[in-house]
Amino acid sequence: MEKKQIIHRGLLLAGAFVLIIGLAASLRVRQARTDAHANSAGHPAASEGVACERGVSAAKRGAPITLADASLRSDNVSAPSRPPSGMVRIPGGEFWMGSDEPMFKDARPWHRVYLDAYFIDITLVTNEQFAQFIKATHYVTIAEQRPRAEDFLGAPPENLAAGSVVFSPPNHPVPLNDYFQWWTYVKGANWRHPQGPTSDLRSKQKHPVVHVAYPDAEAYCKWQGQRLPTEAEFEFAERGGLDRKPYAWGDEFKSGGKFMANTFQGHFPDKSTAEDGYATTSPVGAFPANGYGLFDMSGNVWEWTSDWYRPDYYQTLADSGHVTRNPQGPPDSVDPSEPGTVKKVHRGGSFLCTDQYCSRYKVGGRGKGEPDTGTNHLGFRCVMPQPK
Repeated sequence: MEKKQIIHRGLLLAGAFVLIIGLAASLRVRQARTDAHANSAGHPAASEGVACERGVSAAKRGAPITLADASLRSDNVSAPSRPPSGMVRIPGGEFWMGSDEPMFKDARPWHRVYLDAYFIDITLVTNEQFAQFIKATHYVTIAEQRPRAEDFLGAPPENLAAGSVVFSPPNHPVPLNDYFQWWTYVKGANWRHPQGPTSDLRSKQKHPVVHVAYPDAEAYCKWQGQRLPTEAEFEFAERGGLDRKPYAWGDEFKSGGKFMANTFQGHFPDKSTAEDGYATTSPVGAFPANGYGLFDMSGNVWEWTSDWYRPDYYQTLADSGHVTRNPQGPPDSVDPSEPGTVKKVHRGGSFLCTDQYCSRYKVGGRGKGEPDTGTNHLGFRCVMPQPK
């Protein structure tokens, strides 16, 4: 099946080349915008609008994506009345969606949502599962594709190399308004080589697959006869039956003194103590399940949803004055921090989330990213509607 060539790349390769923003001949695009929360090095503080994926889009350039290209949904896929293997049934119903966290302005206000019943994967899609998809379909992910010269006119041929964005922590404290200090475009990084060409998946078969762009995740779900979850479906499942709790497991970050999710401990971004046992991804199911029996709905890696990102979307739903049924997200994407760049919503937070910089492992926390861009802290799971 022919798929649109959505070319990403263009991260500043530290020390490799210096290029000017805005020039079509450049592989480096968007100069990192100065964050409103400019913190001093070594003493970061949580701030509104910050998420651990911040800076990924600002550090790369992708070919234009039209709404029609990346908004495919498989809402009409038939589904059995019993959960397929590896899925659980989410009963549906009404719930409060959103957050009242001061830093989560794009997750306000609380609003009522109704969802029909659906099935969702118990775990994130693993490297093992994704390998089966690749073997059956011979699909090539975006990170494995060499950028086309016509999309980067004048760029040196040696810079047109397949790769992806990798979290590469500095060896010393840095100001948190310069995310080029920890995001690096690595040639040869992809789902098979999550840290770069010298890394592999040995001992990581049960870890979530990463470096998957939106079309890659969508292709996998379609192969399964499924689709990516809407943002509302993800949050309803993440809450596990709890009402407006800050965490997927209740009121406290550490329940009974135990870590409940794979998040960042230490000093962000330069020193991870891995107190929870993991400095990067963890095997799916390594932390306790939520009330619906789902693993890693918070932490480990961010997850793609099918919704376009707009910070004002929840306000629009609340202003309607009625319960929104099965919301599909806004018809277009707006991100004031990067005007003109379309993004899909990420949910769940990752192993990089920390209250020093962001705490979006909390339920309601929203991330976002360009559909053509994967990283080593972004994965996905699939859903299926239950037939009526």
